Amino acid sequence: MQISFSLRHALGLSALLALGSVQAFDFEDVAAQAKQQAGKPYQAPADTLPSELKTLSYDQLRDIRFKPERALWRGEKLPFELAFFHLGKFQTQPVRINEVTPQGARPVSFKREDFDYGKNKLSYQGFSDLGFAGFRAHYALNNPQYKDELVVFLGASYLRALGAGQHYGLSARGLAIDTVGGKGEEFPRFTEFWIERPKADAKSLTVYALLDSPRASGAYQFTIRPGGNTVMDVRSRLFLRGPVATLALAPLTSMYMFGENQPHRTDFRPEVHDSDGLMVATAEGEWIWRPLINPAGTLTTSFAMKGLRGFGLMQRDRAFSNYEDTEARYEQRPSAWVEPVGDWGPGRVELMLLHTPDETNDNVVAYWVPEKTPAPGQALDFSYRLHMQGEAQQRPPGAWATQSRAGRGFAELAANEQQFIVDFQGPSLAKLPPDATVKAVLSSDANGRITESNAYRNPVTGAWRMTVRVQQLRPTQATELRGFLQHDDNVLTETWSTILPPR
Repeated sequence: MQISFSLRHALGLSALLALGSVQAFDFEDVAAQAKQQAGKPYQAPADTLPSELKTLSYDQLRDIRFKPERALWRGEKLPFELAFFHLGKFQTQPVRINEVTPQGARPVSFKREDFDYGKNKLSYQGFSDLGFAGFRAHYALNNPQYKDELVVFLGASYLRALGAGQHYGLSARGLAIDTVGGKGEEFPRFTEFWIERPKADAKSLTVYALLDSPRASGAYQFTIRPGGNTVMDVRSRLFLRGPVATLALAPLTSMYMFGENQPHRTDFRPEVHDSDGLMVATAEGEWIWRPLINPAGTLTTSFAMKGLRGFGLMQRDRAFSNYEDTEARYEQRPSAWVEPVGDWGPGRVELMLLHTPDETNDNVVAYWVPEKTPAPGQALDFSYRLHMQGEAQQRPPGAWATQSRAGRGFAELAANEQQFIVDFQGPSLAKLPPDATVKAVLSSDANGRITESNAYRNPVTGAWRMTVRVQQLRPTQATELRGFLQHDDNVLTETWSTILPPR
């Protein structure tokens, strides 16, 4: 007996059991629902959260904790376990969560007794069918005797994941709309999840998600494979309800406050950031590194290309001595590398930087914008692998920038002149003969004039150093600067590319 998805969705699991036929649940089921959803006008979720939960303070909400012993699959001693987040304050719209088994999908019901409410004094009226804000999955990532947090889905389409030995830092998102270029950013949200019950020997966890927003509907599948570098295989199918200015695929969100290229005058810590640069690999074979900055205002730049091999917000600097923060442990924050599966065609990697006064605000967004946006109702399929990386992370094949410093030395700089010191290391440099002639190839846009450049081997570290001075001709306008090291006709390093923001 064959039953269509729409009928299965309408009848529900219990009715299908009565009919004696339940089909396996998969990505196409979610995609059919996303298509059906996109064909109808957007309906904003109803506001049904009790007022006493909306008015909780940050600390009061943190005091509501899911009881570990109530974790889904703990009693069965399965390799993965699920815990859930309570609604309140920032998270006011419930998401539906389902468990997928060989017998079909069943809802995971909210139960008040699954939570410890700490010191909060609540009436609990309207709590019987409250729903969840999101969920987290646990796995024995660092110690076989203890299940660590592996991945979190919480808020809009945000998710965070960890590899072994890592601490939470940057976030990924399912989709972003009009981050720039429109009349205001739209935040699509995951409204429902289906999570496959893992087998006793499972090494991966599969999560399906339905996305909705005023101008987009979509289906997602996340296959999460934990390890030293946790990898997510992401499959998506999007349907637009209307035109968008910027369709941002595979978005990453991070924080950069200050670092070696923008030191803080009073903070004892040398650097504070979740990521220190954007790395891009084009289909044409160029590798680009753009150090992050904390601009005075909003600064958006992009790299257009015929095809993409990958992009990511990276935390290259892994030395504790460069952060000196025993609590935040920025040196253990993961890098996130997006590797397209299949040909994404032409488009651009866009980077938006905002000013942040402190380290509690994300101010960095990077994403892929396809050259052609699908027409409303037309399906857009795209897949990628999201790598959460630590010490072992994606590098260019030749050599890469290990630090980018800015500022004067002994000599004074001229008016509107800036100096950068960039160190490179990698196999292409290490194999050079001692007497190799290496030159710095530098260029600027029309708003910059390069006044001096050098390349030489660092006698202390053995790495190669590039120095450049550039004068900003019109200080009220941004200036782009690019450079790499070359030996004879061979490009040795990635392209270091920075932006001098308007002053």
